[in-house]
Amino acid sequence: MSRFNLAIVGGGLVGASLALSLQAGAKARGWKIVLIEPFAPGNTYQPSYDARSSALSFGARQIYERLGLWQDIARRAEPIRQILVSDRGRFGAARLSAIEEGVPALGYVAENAWLGQCLWRGLDESVVSWRVPAEVKHMQALADGYRLTLDDETELECDLAVLADGGRSSLREQLGIGVRQRPYNQSALIANITPSEAHCGQAFERFTDEGPMALLPLPENRCALVWTRTGKDVERLAALDDRAFLSELQNVFGYRLGTLRQVGARHVYPLNLIEAEEQVRSHLVVLGNAAHSLHPIAGQGFNLSLRDAHALAEALLASDKLPGDLPTLLAYRERQRLDQQMTVGFSDQVTRLFGSTQPLVATGRNLGLLGLDLLPGAKRWFARQAMGLGTRSDV
Repeated sequence: MSRFNLAIVGGGLVGASLALSLQAGAKARGWKIVLIEPFAPGNTYQPSYDARSSALSFGARQIYERLGLWQDIARRAEPIRQILVSDRGRFGAARLSAIEEGVPALGYVAENAWLGQCLWRGLDESVVSWRVPAEVKHMQALADGYRLTLDDETELECDLAVLADGGRSSLREQLGIGVRQRPYNQSALIANITPSEAHCGQAFERFTDEGPMALLPLPENRCALVWTRTGKDVERLAALDDRAFLSELQNVFGYRLGTLRQVGARHVYPLNLIEAEEQVRSHLVVLGNAAHSLHPIAGQGFNLSLRDAHALAEALLASDKLPGDLPTLLAYRERQRLDQQMTVGFSDQVTRLFGSTQPLVATGRNLGLLGLDLLPGAKRWFARQAMGLGTRSDV
């Protein structure tokens, strides 16, 4: 039976980022890492109008720079140079600018397929091996690690198992790890849009009585739309023909980018704030969406998971113990606790504040947006949260 120091269940963006953060130190120590992933990564990047994308904070860029990957990622990562936060039909608005914050961009937007290619190309096969396509069907706790049974009935053992298999992790449930859920009673409609005018690196966070929306810049002058509505209404929007859909979106978004000319495939996802009640056990870590799944409107979910992965790698490599040592994992959890609390809280409060239709709340948030644009200290705090630098002092 094969034995690995780390088995990462889920070879997506979070799992691959963890492997990359570990591999140099793991190679020096002779550690072996395996990534177990049900979907085989393609060998080449294929551009697609409808490609799903992720918002990368400036802090995420710094992590990938340290891993030597940013130059490759940046070839198809669209910089966010400004963020306009507004409330439809009201006077409150705030504009965040990369120039004012002294950074080249507040963040970036990259297609997930491109990100995946960049990450997978960076993996060192002498340290990181793949089991793909493969799925873990059962996990058994051992005194010195875990035994994983795959869907082809093969087994492997590891010192540390990392669950990075997504927000609907069946293994998390199998291991008896509960979750805290806070429903938003909303769904997100995701699609790519082409406007008639150049987006010039602008991102828009727009709040309406029906729910918040975000429009993020993509290459080829496309924009990634995240439109949050109630369940029945989002189903109605998804079923409209392209012309009717663009007309309704135009009415809500306005003409800041001219006429909205094209919309791609639409996908709908129900929204809940989900947090695992346990993130570490002896020889086990829960990571990524399996640990915390956030509302997408603030664009913080993947960035928080990336910081977790990088912090976990640093904790493991700083220890003189084999991966899986509980005090080491508890130290990692404690280190990330404040970042997680602040990021989850920021995302949740922004969602709830701007999702409320109560007149007093609406008036208060508009005054808040106006004050944000007038008070440099408050504006910088908000910008640092958006850039993924909220708990750091090195920038």
